[in-house]
Amino acid sequence: MDSADAVVIGAGVIGTSIAFRLAQQGREVIVVEQVGPGSGASGSCDKAIFLQSKRPGIHMELALASRRMYDSLGAELDADIELKGDGGMVVIESAEQLEFMKGFIGQQQSAGISVELLDAAQTRERQPCISHHVLGASHSPDDAEVNPLALNAAFYRAALRLGARFQTHTEVIAIDSQHGRITGLTTTRGQIAAPVVINAAGPQARHVGALAGVEVPVEPRRGTILISEALPHLVHGNVLCAQYIAAKHLASVNPENAPPFGIGLSLGQTDSGNLLIGGSRQFTGFDKPQGVEVMRAIAKHAVRLVPSLRDTQIIRSMTGFRPSTGDGLPIISTVPELTGYVVAAGHEGDGIALAPITGSLVAELLEAGQPRSAFLPALSIDRFSDTAVS
Repeated sequence: MDSADAVVIGAGVIGTSIAFRLAQQGREVIVVEQVGPGSGASGSCDKAIFLQSKRPGIHMELALASRRMYDSLGAELDADIELKGDGGMVVIESAEQLEFMKGFIGQQQSAGISVELLDAAQTRERQPCISHHVLGASHSPDDAEVNPLALNAAFYRAALRLGARFQTHTEVIAIDSQHGRITGLTTTRGQIAAPVVINAAGPQARHVGALAGVEVPVEPRRGTILISEALPHLVHGNVLCAQYIAAKHLASVNPENAPPFGIGLSLGQTDSGNLLIGGSRQFTGFDKPQGVEVMRAIAKHAVRLVPSLRDTQIIRSMTGFRPSTGDGLPIISTVPELTGYVVAAGHEGDGIALAPITGSLVAELLEAGQPRSAFLPALSIDRFSDTAVS
């Protein structure tokens, strides 16, 4: 039987961030991953660290704190994570969207985000590729971007250097406990004895929770991104559209007004010149295959906002599942009914933005006698107590 101080389930950016921080504390850590690092949501997402898309309050404060950590993260991990602070824009197409965004921008400014409303001419001055029918855009220099694959690899390698061990292509088949305390887990490779198990399984967090008899209210939300051929520099920073913001925040409030397939533009460009063109947001369970109509709808919406994309060759697409809790916040929490069981999942589209702070918050949870972050009460699994089971 193998043993460790803590076992992390999942080797995406959340699981590897946690492994790195726990190894920094001097803990012996084993990470169990069903496929390989970055094979799930972390490998099928865009590169945006968008602040101005967050709701004021805990959502915004959490994202701001994590964004500040990014400034020194590359040096800390001794890796190039391709962090760029080129800002971001949310383009506005209609008078209705303009009114919504004026209110939204006001809230963002009150929350401390540096964001301004640009008119049509200013929008195209900053982003010449934008269509002439666009009325304006919000712009924030605080938005940034990072290469999610490089980030995942950097956390993974830094954790390895500190002694963390990784068991890839390994499935967890049981989580072991006695008298309400974690004793370890059983995998397809055998048993691991440990007093702490951390569920960082992303969209699979509910299944992993069930292995311990814990209800983890996380649902998979399917999203698709189109990837173009390599192009000369076209996009400055990251571009979203107001329809994306509405799809993210208002679909549950006004489902009849939600765009088909939850589509809204997200557009960025990699260092190699490929465009990442998104995206869709759908609850379909784990049904990954989808009709060409979704990709066609993404492309049609993108071309309306960036006409030059009409002649761009799409070389592939990627579809992944974002782990959603329904309230826009992740769960980063111990579980009252099972000592030693920790949940760090439910980040949905903010996994990249919140990866740095998630590892630190889990490390705080496990450090006895230390002050706790003010964020942790709002991220507790207890907020879903009506659905929790023991």
